[in-house]
Order: sequence, then C-alpha cells, then structure tokens
Amino acid sequence: MESTDHKDALAEDANPPRPLVVDLDGTLIRTDLLVESVFALLKRNALFVFLLPLWLLKGKAHFKHEIAQRVDIDAGPLPYHEEFLDYLKAEHATGRRLVLATASNEKFAEAIALNLGMFHDVLASNATVNLSGRRKLKRLRELFGNHGFDYAANAMVDLPLWEAAHRALLVNPERGVKTAAERQSRVDQVFDDRTGSPLKRYLKALRLHQWLKNLLIFIPLLMAHRFGEPLLVGQAFLAFVVFGLCASSVYLLNDLLDLPDDRQHPTKHNRPFAAGSISIVNGALLIPGLLIGAFSLALLLPIEFVGVLALYYAITLAYSLRLKRAALVDVLTLAGLYTIRIIAGAAAVSVIPSFWLLAFSMFLFLSLALVKRFTELLAMQQQEKTTSSGRGYSKIDLETLSQFGSASAYMSILVLALYINSEAVRDLYTHPEVIWLLCPLLLYLVMRIWLLARRDELHEDPVVFAIQDRRSQWLVGVGAILLWLAI
Repeated sequence: MESTDHKDALAEDANPPRPLVVDLDGTLIRTDLLVESVFALLKRNALFVFLLPLWLLKGKAHFKHEIAQRVDIDAGPLPYHEEFLDYLKAEHATGRRLVLATASNEKFAEAIALNLGMFHDVLASNATVNLSGRRKLKRLRELFGNHGFDYAANAMVDLPLWEAAHRALLVNPERGVKTAAERQSRVDQVFDDRTGSPLKRYLKALRLHQWLKNLLIFIPLLMAHRFGEPLLVGQAFLAFVVFGLCASSVYLLNDLLDLPDDRQHPTKHNRPFAAGSISIVNGALLIPGLLIGAFSLALLLPIEFVGVLALYYAITLAYSLRLKRAALVDVLTLAGLYTIRIIAGAAAVSVIPSFWLLAFSMFLFLSLALVKRFTELLAMQQQEKTTSSGRGYSKIDLETLSQFGSASAYMSILVLALYINSEAVRDLYTHPEVIWLLCPLLLYLVMRIWLLARRDELHEDPVVFAIQDRRSQWLVGVGAILLWLAI
C-alpha cells in the first residue's frame, strides 16, 4: 500500500502546478515600500508631515492611497531578492500562474509587476481596502480555495496564510519564522541570501568612519594650548561622542531620503538601506533614538554647546531635505558644517575660537566639499549621464568646480600665512617663525588631493581620505611637531 505522501506526489505530477502567490515587501524586494514612500513624500515637501496623521486617522488604506497619489517609484533599481527572482522566472517559463499579493498600494504593485513582466495577477491595497492579514487570506481563499495555492513570504504575520496554503516558500525569513512555519505548513523551499553579521551592516549604516570628522572638536582645545587639562579633555571627548550620535542620526535620515538616487549611484547603491541588506523600518526607528541620546548627553556640557548642536542639526536637516540639491549652496553648507564642529568644540570647553581659525577652516573645507562634488560629477560623467542624480550640477560644471576648489584651497593657505604674521601668534608661540613651514606642507596636501581628484583616483570623501591616507598622516604628524617646536 502506497504512503499518503507518495500518493500526494503522484497527484501533483498529474495535475498542473498550483498558483504561486508572492508577497512583496521583504520577500520579492528587500525593502518596505510604505516606509520608502513616506520618506520620498517628505523629501518632496517636509510639510506633508502634518498631513500624515490626518490621513492615517481615516485608515491605513486611505493613508497608503494618499501617499501613492503623490509619490512615484522607479521599479527597476529596487533591491530584488535575486535568487528568489531567478526561481520565479524559471517557474514563469514553465507556464505556472504567478500572483503578486501585497498590502502595498496597487499603484506601486502594478509598477513592479509591469517591470518584471511575469505576474498573471496583482492583488494589492486600494483607496478603501488594506489588503493585509485576514483580508488577504480571505481574498486568496475566494480565488483559489483552501490549500489551493502555494505562498511565498517572510514574516510572522504570514503564518495564517501559510496554514491556508498548500505549500510554503520562505524568503529571508525573520527570526523564528522558519520553525513556526514548519509546525503548521509544508515548507517547500527556503531562500536566504543574507551573509555576514547584521551588527556590521548596521554599523556601516551609522557610518562610524565619518565620526573621524568630529576630531575637529578637539582643535580649539589644542590651539588654546590647554590639552593638558583632564577635565577639558573629558568634555571635548563627550562632545565628540555627542556629535557622532547626532551625525549618525542625520546619516540615516539622509540615506532614507536618498534611496532612489543612491540606487543609481555607482558606489552608493551598496549602502545598506539602498541595497536592502538591513530593515529600513529599523533605520527609521533609530533616527529619533540616536537624536534623543545625543541631546541627552549634551545636557552634561555647557548650554552654549547644546545651542551649537541644535544649530548643527537644523542645518543638516535643511541640507538633507533641500539644500543639497541647490548648486553651490550645498558646498557652502558642507563647509559651514565642518566649521560648526570647531565652534562646538570651543563651546564644549568654554574657549573662544579665533577669527583666524574659523576663516581658515571655512576656506579649507569649502575646497574639500568642492572636491567631493567634483569626484561625484566625474563618476556620473563616466556613466554617460549629463547631470548628477539628486544634485544641482551638470557635466559642464566640472572645470568650474575645479577652479572654485583650487582658489578656495589657496585662500585657506593665505589666511594661515596672515595668521602666522599676526600679534596673536607672537603671544602664543615662542618661535612663530617655525610655523611658516606649515604653509608648504598644507599646500602640498590640498594640491595632492586635487591632483588625485583630477586623475579620478580619489574615490571617497576627501576629509576621510585625508585622515586615512598614510602620506597625509605623515604630513599631519610633521605639522604637529612643528607646532610643538614653535611653542
């Protein structure tokens, strides 16, 4: 007598394969379209933040519909689950009926289905019905009957649908989902392409390497010759951590606002959110958490520092939402944000930054900001694009940006030379003539950065490059020795 499983297998071989129903968010794509569309809406106009609660009061279906009416998605560069997508293409080639069933709005679902060209049906939310949970289950039972379909998804909320399905397919399942699904359904296949530590991916999203920029906070303490006071050093270190937390919050926000642009960028498409390697929902939750942590710690420092931190956040928020798309305004803002770090360092230890230091930093960092835009535009040009994605520049601006950046670099050296000849230097240094050697050192540093940029050999943030580059480290070390000798 044949076993029940063997009979089932023979029956399946004799009959056409059951329809395969595919979930969208977290399954077919490694992202959440609702969260993405909210950030896309806010990027378009931040004032929509006041309308979002009013739309939500009328139900999730209405909420999604209102957003979809104002936001478009580019289905092509979305982070698809490639292994699972290849499987679906193979199933489609055999003639199997594929159904896209999602709680996302029908406008987005249909755009993705049109892009892939392999789904026979699309079931999605509309202006009145949010097709999730029980509603999705009811709809599938009406169409295919109980156990009349296979279902591919990834989350705990999909367990009732797997129970009603004939077989379950798991795609990058959440923790505990595989065990729970196997208890109540026949798990046919598991697709899981996640590699590496999730912690490392989140740390990458926080851009901890960018915290190196916050070393500028220690500059006022160093220039005031008070680095030997442990209390002030501790305050400066706390300010460094606070700025790091605040900056990481902004980096997360910036990445979530820039998802469509980053996915078309030659290198930024590998960022964790753009690539879908970490949850954008978790990213959205981390933003306020990091910000609250930053300002809570800031209260341990002088109130002037809290004010500077608030100014820094306000400017970075304006930069993320609007200013970075305005040509020249964006680089001036970046230069200002570097200078604000120096002002914050002074406020943290209650010293007054000199006019010379602020003027020098503004010109120097303006040059480095222009280098960053130059290299980005050069990369876009090599991709045969006429304009930079999400920026206000076109390929004709390359030479102009180079001229602006070089001139700004030379201005910073001129400010340094004038400072060396000022009364302030004579009061602070015993041998001020030694500091003159800083001028050729700094000239070499900025000229080398621009030379590498023009050769297309500078492939990262120039500030981070200057900190990590071995030759630049030697130059900084020699500069520090010169300052010590001058003292």
